[in-house]
Amino acid sequence: MTERKITSKNLYLLLPGKVSKMAVMYATEFGLTITEALNRIYQSATYRLLENEETKLWHYGPVALYEMFLEEG
Repeated sequence: MTERKITSKNLYLLLPGKVSKMAVMYATEFGLTITEALNRIYQSATYRLLENEETKLWHYGPVALYEMFLEEG
């Protein structure tokens, strides 16, 4: 069995699941559409850090990432 590693080349596979769960939480909490929530998340500093494999934020679950996103203000 081959060991699978997360790299900058395959990180994109993990992000949609985390971001979609964050968007549902954000849309529900603030009365936004999913599209509005996704746009705000994708434009955030949290997402820029998340998409950088070196930060290792991909280890975090959607709730922790969502809290980090909210702290941006």
